[in-house]
Amino acid sequence: MSGMTAVAAEPFQLRRDGGDYGAGVRALEKHLKRVPLDTVLAKANRVAVRKGSTGAGAFGTMRPRPVDWYCFEASDNAVREWYPQGLTCASDAGIGAGVYVVSWYYKPETGAERGVRLSFLDTATLRYRHVLLVRARADGDIAPINIHAGGIAWYGGLLYVADTTRGMRVFDTRHIFEVDGDDKTTIGRKGGVHNAFGYRYVMPQTGAWTSAGGALFSFAAIDRTTPTDTLISGEYVDAPGATGRVARWPLESDGSLRADGGVASALDAYRLPAAKIQGALSHEGTWYLSQAAGASKNGTLIVVGDTLAKRPYPVGPEDLTCVRDSRTLWSVTEFAGRRVIYGVPL
Repeated sequence: MSGMTAVAAEPFQLRRDGGDYGAGVRALEKHLKRVPLDTVLAKANRVAVRKGSTGAGAFGTMRPRPVDWYCFEASDNAVREWYPQGLTCASDAGIGAGVYVVSWYYKPETGAERGVRLSFLDTATLRYRHVLLVRARADGDIAPINIHAGGIAWYGGLLYVADTTRGMRVFDTRHIFEVDGDDKTTIGRKGGVHNAFGYRYVMPQTGAWTSAGGALFSFAAIDRTTPTDTLISGEYVDAPGATGRVARWPLESDGSLRADGGVASALDAYRLPAAKIQGALSHEGTWYLSQAAGASKNGTLIVVGDTLAKRPYPVGPEDLTCVRDSRTLWSVTEFAGRRVIYGVPL
């Protein structure tokens, strides 16, 4: 494979976190209504614009332009405290197509930490809704999760969220709860009521895999064309003369990582051919890598198969996913005023 050099997979080990996340979930079930993802989508309160004008700023000098794209509402496009990072879709999960999930991390200039939120977009209705990720305690209280959330991957009912130095945090789309308070300034349970900074829905963490080998976890994706479906993770590196690595872990049919004695070992690992890689996806033996070039210059899509090719890409490209039926590769851009979910041919 031109440009991708195989490296030792041993450093890419994840150890199952033995924490009792289930206790917090069970506590929430005593106080809050659990709702299916279909309800969240049906009650989506924000409107996306297909092929909207916001895309022009994100695409910059990119020619040809993406074959399709979705723009966020003006307030989400402009907000400077939330930054979109990760992207996954229903095709990754194996439940059809038409739903995208974007992870955003909170970067406040002042004020309390609000953690990570996910946007669930239904392209059939062009509506989306934010869901706040939370840590649930055994006493029924909740708190935000302060991580970068640079990548997200959906498989079955599970969502893997990259936690840069720690590994992967796990959330379950079958465990979404509707909060009963509407205070936009606080989070937690007080006086028998739960608040979540004004978010109507929260998703508690249900598990975690902790890095046991020193690898970084900057982005995530799913490959459904390997002999066993795999979870992909990789390292963003921006140091002179250095590049990151990417690895793949086999997945079980229930969505969990294949593990021996609570330790999941990578199937394989590769040295990336360039620095500043923000997302990586393998599909049918070809690797697709999104490379950033700052807040004002177009990025690059690096395609690595028998040869290495570079294709034009938008400004601020992030995590990667693909819709297999339409053979399109999708990503999301991060910078305020230039935020869009977009697809190009594989």
